[in-house]
Amino acid sequence: MAHESLLTVSNVFKNFGDVIALDGVSLEINSGEIVGLVGSNGAGKTTLLRLMSGVYRPSRGSVTLADGNQVHNMRSTLGVVPESTGLYSRLTAWENIRYHSRLYGVADETSWKRTLKFAESLEMEENLSRYTRGFSRGMRQKTALLRALAHGPKVLLLDEPTAGLDITSARTVRSLVKQVRNEGGTVIYSTHQLYEAQQVCDRIIIIHNGVIKADGSPQELMSITECSSLEEAYVNLTQEKARMRFEDKKSDGTLGKLWNKLFKPKLPHHNELMGVDEDE
Repeated sequence: MAHESLLTVSNVFKNFGDVIALDGVSLEINSGEIVGLVGSNGAGKTTLLRLMSGVYRPSRGSVTLADGNQVHNMRSTLGVVPESTGLYSRLTAWENIRYHSRLYGVADETSWKRTLKFAESLEMEENLSRYTRGFSRGMRQKTALLRALAHGPKVLLLDEPTAGLDITSARTVRSLVKQVRNEGGTVIYSTHQLYEAQQVCDRIIIIHNGVIKADGSPQELMSITECSSLEEAYVNLTQEKARMRFEDKKSDGTLGKLWNKLFKPKLPHHNELMGVDEDE
C-alpha cells in the first residue's frame, strides 16, 4: 500500500565552521512507517533530527512538509523527544504535559484524553499526579513521550529514546512506538543500537560521516550487501573510518540550549514563586 509523503529532506548540507556535519542528504519520510536513523556517534543523526524538527536550518538545501511549508514554520505538526528529557522537576508529570500542550493551543480536555490513552500503554496512569523530581530515568523518558504525543503530532522524532533504560522500560517504549505506527502515526527513531533498530523499524537509514550509505528494510540491507545479519551489513556499508563526534568540540550548554529551545520553553516570570526548576 502506498504511503503519503509527509516530510522531504532535499540535498541538505549542514556546516559547523569548517566541519561538514551533513553532506548532501536527501530522503523522504512517509506516513505510517517507523524509520530508523542508524549510525555511530558523530555520524550526523542528531544534526539531521534537529534539522527535521526545525531547531537547525540547513546551510544549503531544504526540509519541507508535504504542503511545501518549511519545517521550522510548522513545528506544531511534530512531536519530539530529545535525548535529555528537560522536565520541570517541581511540576507533576501531567502538569509538564499540560503546559507543553497549551503552548500548542491544545485544550486540556483533549490533551488529557490523549495522555491517558498512551499512559495506559506505558503503565504511567498512577504516576501522572506525581512530581517528576523523584522519577527514575525510565519514568522521565515515558513522561517525555507522553508530552510529545499529547498535542497529536503527525510525525514523532525520537533521539536515542531507550538510552540508559532498563530492559523492561526499553521494551515498553518500543511497544508504544509500534502502537503509534499501527494507529497511523509516523516515527523517526534515532539509535546506534542495530538490534533495536531491527526489532522496531520498518525501514533503516544508515548514516555515516554525514552521508547516507543505505536506505531500506533490514532484509533489503542484508540482501544488497549479501550479509546474513544487519550488523554485518552495517559494517560492510561503513568501512570508512568514523570521524570523531564534531559536536564534542562545542559547548554542550550551547547545543543543549539550541536543542531544548523549542521543547523546554521558559515558564512565565512567576516561576520562582512556584519553585520551578529543572531536573537535568
